[in-house]
Amino acid sequence: MKRARVIPVLLVRGSGLYKSVRFGQEKYVGDPINAIRVFNEKEVDELIILDVLATEERRGPRLDDVRDWASECFMPVCYGGGVTTLDEMERLFQAGVEKVALNAAAAENPELVREAARAFGSQSVIAAVDVRKGWFGGHHVVTHRGRKKLAESPAGYVMRLRDLGAGEILLQSVDRDGTGTGYDLELVRDIVHRVDVPVVAIGGAGEVRHLREALAAGASAVAAGSMFVFHGKHRAVLITYPDAETLASLTLAEGDGPRATD
Repeated sequence: MKRARVIPVLLVRGSGLYKSVRFGQEKYVGDPINAIRVFNEKEVDELIILDVLATEERRGPRLDDVRDWASECFMPVCYGGGVTTLDEMERLFQAGVEKVALNAAAAENPELVREAARAFGSQSVIAAVDVRKGWFGGHHVVTHRGRKKLAESPAGYVMRLRDLGAGEILLQSVDRDGTGTGYDLELVRDIVHRVDVPVVAIGGAGEVRHLREALAAGASAVAAGSMFVFHGKHRAVLITYPDAETLASLTLAEGDGPRATD
């Protein structure tokens, strides 16, 4: 048995840290550096930092900010937001991040995924895939904070990104984002059986049992935002993380992991 990765996700707008609900209703929750320092004390596995305005503002990563955040982190960091070129990725790695998440750029320029995997290794290239349920059932991929819909199915899109060289899939349920109602397990089950790379489930975690459910559904790791920054029904800001005993119970069976059947 091996313990599963449990990954906090920080959403930044400018110099502030925010949390959203279904990619809207964003609430300010503090300073990213303060949150990072608390997570250092709690010895988190990894940290994902996403700049939610970069693509909308058509700009690249704020490298000075990324460098400041990464310099404070005692854990591996994945950064996403506004990355569109190999040069930007190289500068991010130089700034101290270990992985770069590609979302809109992967949809608009899929060859960037292939080029990045060749240049930096697949283990450093994460495909961030946002998925929303349709009005008449099924799922579809969206980009640009949910405003653009792709014609390709989630399964087909994820498999294509894997074939291009993405070493990990960050699978986000837009409908569950910030709700605390649990992950979209149907979506997780569908995707993890399609690809032989790790799938990180994100969107909907509100309690530890939700983490267990996603892992049981086949996710290689679980990520969450609200669960680790809010406390109680009034959503008071409090940076938290499961204790050592709880983390030890979140295990993957030996031999379990990425597998593809289609």
